Amino acid sequence: MTAHDSTDGARDTELHDLEDLLAQVFADSSPVPFDRELWSTLADLGLTRLTGAPARGGSGAGWAEAARLLVAAGASAAAVPVAENDLLAGWLSEVAELSEVGADVAGIRTVAVLDDTGRARHVPWARVVDSVVTLWKSPHVWRVAEMPVGRFSSEPGENAAGEPRDTLLLREAADGGEPDGGVAVPDRVTAELELRGALARSLLMVGAMERTLELVVEHTCVRTQFGRPLGKFQAVQHLVADIAAETALTRAAAEAAVDVLASVGGPLSDTADLDRARFAVAAAKSCAGHAAAVVVRNAHQCLGAIGFTAEHELHRHTARLLAWRAEFGSTRRWDEVLLDSAVAAGSAGLWPLVTDSA
Repeated sequence: MTAHDSTDGARDTELHDLEDLLAQVFADSSPVPFDRELWSTLADLGLTRLTGAPARGGSGAGWAEAARLLVAAGASAAAVPVAENDLLAGWLSEVAELSEVGADVAGIRTVAVLDDTGRARHVPWARVVDSVVTLWKSPHVWRVAEMPVGRFSSEPGENAAGEPRDTLLLREAADGGEPDGGVAVPDRVTAELELRGALARSLLMVGAMERTLELVVEHTCVRTQFGRPLGKFQAVQHLVADIAAETALTRAAAEAAVDVLASVGGPLSDTADLDRARFAVAAAKSCAGHAAAVVVRNAHQCLGAIGFTAEHELHRHTARLLAWRAEFGSTRRWDEVLLDSAVAAGSAGLWPLVTDSA
């Protein structure tokens, strides 16, 4: 065994141990609007700022670890803002080198992009956070600041799964003012923020799809009709097979995007890295969006009316799949990104683009 093989083996063991830990942590998640007890447990384990720099209160992990955390959270329908606090708000704070980062590691953060009226719509988890890492254009450069949530007025909202998606309005903007201060950041930061959000949603969807598949297989193996299990009927087998295929495709595309971002090892500072990441994330989010339609339809066909009841777990996952596919860019938007990238690559560059071998 070479030193390289030994290192890879140790790395695989670490990731497997993390998956085991996450399975135990999320086993006790509760179907509530915000699971504060689970969030406290995640914070104690250093998982709420998993990818943050150690010097700023984070655990120093990368995309590989974050992917496993998000898949586990998606599989349990966990009501906690793990993506928003770490991969989005935490990352944006670090990129802008905000002095507030690390001052309160236990605090909960989300991210919001303000329009020219000082408003941000459908802000994830806004009602439960302590502060909002805010991004806005003023007037020719993007700026970032971390603001206490009290600086905003709020209009409650929810996505299709009942998760908080409030509309925030900066109080000074409501009086005709503009955000003050903030740290200037390059335009690429806004593009990378969207990519990180889209990939985070794709990974959450992988977890939700895989749990949905487990529930469908369990039900069709146990539930009998006409004297035999539902899973013995060929029509049902086709439905389950389609769920499995779409789920596997989504996981493969999401893992490929994780590998691309992990290979960069830092901010997407040049055009080539940004283009690679955009194509990979577009493929992941597009696959997740198209797969969600098949997975949700087939799962509810297999379970029938019971899948819609409050007592059954299924609807918690399928509702999230339908909600998450529309966040951080619709399926149509990411389809268009893929098309534009393919056209720009041309016949000579298409295969290297698809295989990430340019």
